[in-house]
Amino acid sequence: MDVPKDGLVSRYVNRRVSRPMSRWLAKTPATPNQVSVASFVIALGSLGLFASDHSIWAGLAVQASSIVDGVDGDLARLKGMATRFGGFFDAVLDRYADVAILGGLAYWSFEFEDRVPAELLAVVSLLAIAGTFMVSYTRARAEASLGGGFPGLAGSLASRDARLLLITVGAVLGQALVTLILLAGFTNAVVVWRVAQARGRS
Repeated sequence: MDVPKDGLVSRYVNRRVSRPMSRWLAKTPATPNQVSVASFVIALGSLGLFASDHSIWAGLAVQASSIVDGVDGDLARLKGMATRFGGFFDAVLDRYADVAILGGLAYWSFEFEDRVPAELLAVVSLLAIAGTFMVSYTRARAEASLGGGFPGLAGSLASRDARLLLITVGAVLGQALVTLILLAGFTNAVVVWRVAQARGRS
């Protein structure tokens, strides 16, 4: 089953910036793997910004990382440098970036958001991280074991681009705990939905 890999945010928002960037970088010595590293470094920068109480800039850095994350694949195709390792390398860096971003958001909430119960924050942060990882894992397992990813809303609702945009909005508005609660519920609900779909396809 052929399922489009771009989420709605990437398709209609991020690509408007990432595709011109890819075309410009295609004229330079930059490689797709270097772009993957750049996206990861920007995500690490958001962690530093969260830790230093610059949540608005941190949110903008999260979205910048999301946009740059869309450049490496296009650049690889434009330069004829697409490899299986490149996709693997990008996916690994994305998971570490997700931890940095969510960890930064949780830290900002703990240190700078008013009247946040530590126990609640710990639970929803863990659920948000687990759900984020499981969304990526269920997609990868479906592609490897079920002949394709998840079509329709089950494949796009909790895509990485959508999650990062939600974090961007939450950070800019200074609503870290609410954002983590939404992510925790949203991602894990989609995982349950995907499990049900996978059972029906097996």
